[in-house]
Amino acid sequence: MARPAPSRRSRRISTSRRSSADRPTSRAGLAGAAVRWHGTPPTHLGFEALTAAELPHATTTRHCPTTPAAGAPFSVEARTALAIDGAVPAVAFARQVHGAAAVRATGGGSAGEGDVILTTIAGLPVAIVTADCLPVVLYDPGVRALALAHVGWRGTVGGTARAAVEALTALGAAPARMLAAIGPSIGPCCYEVDRAVLDPLRAAVGAVEPWITPRGDGRWLLDLWAVNEAELTRAGVDPGRIANARLCTACRPDLFHSYRKGSRGRLVTLARLPAAG
Repeated sequence: MARPAPSRRSRRISTSRRSSADRPTSRAGLAGAAVRWHGTPPTHLGFEALTAAELPHATTTRHCPTTPAAGAPFSVEARTALAIDGAVPAVAFARQVHGAAAVRATGGGSAGEGDVILTTIAGLPVAIVTADCLPVVLYDPGVRALALAHVGWRGTVGGTARAAVEALTALGAAPARMLAAIGPSIGPCCYEVDRAVLDPLRAAVGAVEPWITPRGDGRWLLDLWAVNEAELTRAGVDPGRIANARLCTACRPDLFHSYRKGSRGRLVTLARLPAAG
């Protein structure tokens, strides 16, 4: 499988625009990591930091064709996003339940129930699906170990990001050597919550005031991006090795599916370990 190559239809951008200029954010003005779009209209995007580390990966947009074949639920997305030549191998996936359990994929198809999927097998595509929740990619190029995590507010409370780091560490990876990437997901401009979310989050991670903006009437805007960046850092990942696209799914219905905006579609984040050089 070749990595998506830059072409006339792939464009490099830095996602430094605020998701919504007329709404406050708890970390306003922070630039997003550099990403490259592929296709016109774009069918998928990738992180330049992961591409530089030679990790084939992508997150699909709402323009990616999705007609999964029976028994191979992400085959079309895999072909489009990761430029697989010839036969499409079965993609490994997990049954996501908004928890923190990790499952290890050794072959295509379902790896079981969990919100973290791991592999150490070169060439095996692994995938998660999201529609506002955070897709997090973790990769240690030193030992060729890969994890994808699906992290919503329940997963944040449950420690899914930290669980992904710990699961990779158990496979021999080093947190300080890991690259992390947070893909398109609902941003602090749009993610409005009440105490039903804030109270368990506070119990799990401590003070949440740096990550919230009051909206009145017992509601706040919550920066799940920042919370999970902090959780990854707490787990030992170097903050300088965490790339956040800062692309809000709720702000960009032209590009992404968003549960809060009523979309029934899903974005697929895929990655596969490269063959040993």
